[in-house]
Amino acid sequence: MSSSARPRVRSTSRRAVSAGPTAALALVATLTLAACSDAGSLATGGATTAPAGSPTTSTTYPLTLDNCGFEVTFTGAPRQVVTIKSSTTEMMLALGLGDRIVGTAFPDGPVPEQWADAAAAVPAVVTPMADKVPGAEAVLTLEPDLVYAGWESNLTAEGAGDRTTFQQLGVQTYVSPSACKDEAYKPDPLTFDDVFAEIDEAGQIFDVAGTATELVAAQRAELDALEPDDRGLTALWYSSGSDIPYVGAGIGAPQMIMDAVGVENIAASVQDTWTPFSFEEIIAADPDVIVLVDSAWNTAQSKIDALKANPATANLTAVQGDRFLTVPFPATEAGVRNVDAVKDLSAQLAALTIP
Repeated sequence: MSSSARPRVRSTSRRAVSAGPTAALALVATLTLAACSDAGSLATGGATTAPAGSPTTSTTYPLTLDNCGFEVTFTGAPRQVVTIKSSTTEMMLALGLGDRIVGTAFPDGPVPEQWADAAAAVPAVVTPMADKVPGAEAVLTLEPDLVYAGWESNLTAEGAGDRTTFQQLGVQTYVSPSACKDEAYKPDPLTFDDVFAEIDEAGQIFDVAGTATELVAAQRAELDALEPDDRGLTALWYSSGSDIPYVGAGIGAPQMIMDAVGVENIAASVQDTWTPFSFEEIIAADPDVIVLVDSAWNTAQSKIDALKANPATANLTAVQGDRFLTVPFPATEAGVRNVDAVKDLSAQLAALTIP
């Protein structure tokens, strides 16, 4: 692992989002401005920029951050948060901040067991406000002081509303650094140090830096305790797609996880986070194992059935030997579940008998 944490992370967008009219932001401006007294309005001067992972256990506000090239100033710890994507909801739960969640949207799957009890105590997590990206009016009706998004594309005129308009209404926005689009902020490649940097930065935003530090230390210890597989195995990370598979490429979370597990990604030469990858290329590489992303809309079993039914892939070594590993979709997004993904995949791989 890299020894230096960098606050710049990857960009990815793999599922379509529903539109949310930006005009709705203005319609409920009065409601939102009245709701944001806890967070305060934007600082007009004197704000200091604090780096992620600051050793202090108490945040000094105002706190100004460069988030995907968008300057965000927090005058206090957010108290009413709308999360978009599982990665952000689970970050809040992992940091013990479930009581600050007033709305969730675009869940990628169920909350994992370690945070299930915490999630069950939060009505907004139990019943998300939308299966996809919510509209701006729906978001603002919840009177948030922060919208915390897993993808940068969630916060656009076509999504939940654009960041500038939210900011003008006194609602701060924060995008998981792993989803920054600009080349100046996207990692090449993403590392666990980037993932841990986001945890630290979230800890600063919410004034729970001590909790974040403890979480990072625990995850680093778990990661360091794992021994990568040393059999020199090759792997395909298969997310979705039937005519043209969509796979994990060489600089995103799938590559980071496969490196930690100890398998060689057959699509590692593609300088992207995710990429289309033809069946011809897969057949030529003939991977030893296939990692299947499991989701409600595209299950691992459906991909296994398709691979076995397709004459072109039925004779792949991994298919013939039933050498499949599975990973839940939320664990494939950069965030607090990545270390668990490494542990789980490592255990699955160790259980395989490969000549």
